[in-house]
Amino acid sequence: MLLGNIEKQQLNYFYQGKIVKSYSMSSSKQPPSCKENSLGTPWGMHIVCEKVGYGQRKGMVFEGRVPIGITANQCGIEKQKRNLITSRILRLEGLEPGINRGGEVDTYARYVYIHGTNHEYNIGSPSSSGCLQLSNADVIDLFDLISVGTHLFIQEIKDSRGH
Repeated sequence: MLLGNIEKQQLNYFYQGKIVKSYSMSSSKQPPSCKENSLGTPWGMHIVCEKVGYGQRKGMVFEGRVPIGITANQCGIEKQKRNLITSRILRLEGLEPGINRGGEVDTYARYVYIHGTNHEYNIGSPSSSGCLQLSNADVIDLFDLISVGTHLFIQEIKDSRGH
């Protein structure tokens, strides 16, 4: 089981009810949102439905979930300015109809992942376009720890009144 905390920018891996690993992460720079085109990180219960990138080099760049054959530091300067998807991809599928599954709130259709980034210096603060980003070493570590079918709960940010 994974628990993503947007407020703390932390992703915890639980095994048999205990935290086994904690990772610094980056969620969206936009407010949390389950709506398509919002670029916000969706909340609620999800499942890792696909793992992409087994055996690829650390820093490998993916486009359309396909490795392009070069790492981020081998890309041109303009491409390096973009927030690239690197090293591994854990594709997410929402499990809550009307919240993060189906219609305009479908996490899977929005291509929301857990993935590595070429902008590791931003890890720990909101900087993605909706995905949960980890350092390349951490996403490889997590990729090797979990299996397809692992659940992820992304906590909603509460306002000052606890709502």
